[in-house]
Amino acid sequence: MLLPFFNALRAAGLPVSLKEHLTLLEALSRQLAFGSVDEFYYLARTILIKDEKYYDRFDQVFGHCFNGLALELEDLQTAIPEDWLRKQVEKFLSDEEKRQLEALGWDKLMQTLRERLAEQKERHQGGNKWIGTGGTSPFGAYGYHPEGVRIGQQASRHRHAVKVWDQREFRNFDDQVELGTRNIKVALRRLRQFAREGAAEVLDLDATIGATARNAGFLDLQMVPELHNTVKLLVLFDVGGSMDDHIRACEELFSAVRSEFKHLEYYYFHNCVYEGVWKDNARRHGQKLSTWDLLHTFGSDYKLIFVGDASMSPYEIVYPGGSVEHMNEESGEVWLRRLLAQFRHAVWLNPMPQEHWGYTQSIGLIRQLLQERMYPLTVEGIDSAMRQLRHSVS
Repeated sequence: MLLPFFNALRAAGLPVSLKEHLTLLEALSRQLAFGSVDEFYYLARTILIKDEKYYDRFDQVFGHCFNGLALELEDLQTAIPEDWLRKQVEKFLSDEEKRQLEALGWDKLMQTLRERLAEQKERHQGGNKWIGTGGTSPFGAYGYHPEGVRIGQQASRHRHAVKVWDQREFRNFDDQVELGTRNIKVALRRLRQFAREGAAEVLDLDATIGATARNAGFLDLQMVPELHNTVKLLVLFDVGGSMDDHIRACEELFSAVRSEFKHLEYYYFHNCVYEGVWKDNARRHGQKLSTWDLLHTFGSDYKLIFVGDASMSPYEIVYPGGSVEHMNEESGEVWLRRLLAQFRHAVWLNPMPQEHWGYTQSIGLIRQLLQERMYPLTVEGIDSAMRQLRHSVS
């Protein structure tokens, strides 16, 4: 029964061994998971997957192989799916109704939220004042407001939230994605610069021929250091939120840069860079690298590439405390200017189609800070970005 599942995991490129498959069978024979798809899922993932970066592909294969199995093993609690019930509280407004709602502005929004938290004593649905669901209040879930604080909603819908009052978990990019990366690698190679480094262990054919001729025909091998790409690259990836729409494109880019550049460093951020970045999304709340440390660790000889859709509330860029997830003491603009002062050769790759850039105010702000060095995350856009960075190669 589980052999097709094992084969599907291998076909998806997951590093699953026969020994791990037999271990899973032994665990099932000892009834470590019995009668529950959830228990089997966690048991299988624990035994078969050793790296969190493969969780997403494992989930896809698991869902494909066991689609509908939960209905056979677990009692149905209701004839109406939960997600159908959840959608009933969502608020749908016409364009005219949306235009009638006015944004409060940053200071007024934060002050009003403090007042609502102090006053409200019960749950609310609909309406335009209290923290609730399905209304036009700037606070809550599954409603609509041009600027607000999202509280208790599973995912973004209109992408107008100024802050999100929930802890969200992001996934690391998969660095083994190969489909579609070939053309990206070709574009990235415009940034390469080779120099001979290390011990003299590579045969220099021309020098060997000349030395042998001068040595009366006796072989005289001439060796030189191997050529290496000496370009140093620092990549900062935006992750989570609206970037979930672009995971595949970012994974392809991530896989390509990992294979093309020896001197590569990468970190994650969310929406805008503030006082900390992180290497592992699963531990981003506890293991961050101070952006000050990043500035002091990597020299100005590194080329900096931001990857993100730059789509956020303008407050996240220009206001202290404007971060969607925490109260930052200094604005995102301040931190971006510090990064650009340290890494003078920097570009921004944006996965959002270029024809849509003009409709998002935050993209305009980022482009202004980058002095228009923003390029679309396409093969042509990457090629142009590498040409821009190439100008700095001496």
